[in-house]
Parts: sequence; C-alpha cells; structure tokens
Amino acid sequence: MQTLTGKRWLVAFALLSIGGVAHAHTNGLPHMDFAVGLSHPFSGLDHILAMVAVGLWAAQLGGRALWLVPLTFVLTMAAGGALGFMGMPLPHVELGIAGSVLVLGGLVACSSRLPLAASMGLVGVFAIFHGYAHGAEMAAEASAVWYSLGFMLATAILHSIGIGAELAAGCGVPARLVRFSGAAIAASGLVMLTV
Repeated sequence: MQTLTGKRWLVAFALLSIGGVAHAHTNGLPHMDFAVGLSHPFSGLDHILAMVAVGLWAAQLGGRALWLVPLTFVLTMAAGGALGFMGMPLPHVELGIAGSVLVLGGLVACSSRLPLAASMGLVGVFAIFHGYAHGAEMAAEASAVWYSLGFMLATAILHSIGIGAELAAGCGVPARLVRFSGAAIAASGLVMLTV
C-alpha cells in the first residue's frame, strides 16, 4: 500500500482547503428526481467533508454510536430538507454548513469522545443545515420524496466511506492518519468560514 509523503500531503491538504468555492447548489433544477438527489451531496465539497467526518467520528466513538450517530444525521437532515422545501426561514445556513465541517473535522482530529446523546444532538443540529440546503434548492415541481430519498442515500454512502476509513485504521492504517484527515477537514471548514 502506498502512503502519502512529503509533497503529496501538501497537495492533499491544498485540495481539501479549496472547499469554500465548492458549495452544492442546484438552483432549483426542474427535473429533480432520485438521481439528482443522489448526486447532489457529491456536488459540493462542504457536504462531502462534513458527511465523511460524521462517519469517521461515529467509528471513532464505536459501540452504538457507530450506527446511531449517522442515522441521526440522515433522519434529522431529512427534517431539515422538509423545512427548506416548505420555505421556512433558517438563518445562516451556509455558515452552519461550513461550521459543521470545521467542528466535525476537529472532533475527528482530536478523537473526541462525547456521550452518545450529546454526539447525536450535535450531528443533528448540523444535519438541519445540510438538509435545509438540499430542501431549499428543490424545485416546486420536483419529486420531493424521490429527491429526498436520493440525498439521504448519498449521505449514508458518504457516512459509510468515513466509517470504512476509520475501521481501516484498525487494519494497519495508522490512527494518526485518520486524525490528520480530521485536521484537514477542519482546516477546510475554517477556509469556508473565511471566504
């Protein structure tokens, strides 16, 4: 297995740091269906980093958190999506999304261990912002149910990627590499907050 060394770390960090310019916005495309919902979370680095960080952190927490933390995110994100679709006001959505990248990355970097209820509550708050962004961008004539199922499945896939990466740490990948990934995610969130 090839590992990142020297300049490759800098390149990886630089790529993660450009997230502020890659927000996921569909601007209400009229033909929003399952496929569009499935691809939407993958269209913005801010969403990708936050959702992978949830998976990384859930796996670091272990036990029941391994599935309850990501499940909380997905279900709460769906509720946030409904709020966005209905046009309910939610201030500072982009700030909440960027903040989620910073905080979740920091939790991974520090291998933070919060109680299960606090962990679920924290990701739930961040999920509201992510879901709201997905829902607010949904066109009125879109298939809301299918679009929502698409972005929920995509989110679960991104969580699974994070979980898999952390579990690989137990199979020979150094845990410090996972923590470094969290630091890079947090740094990306910081960049997003400043642009």
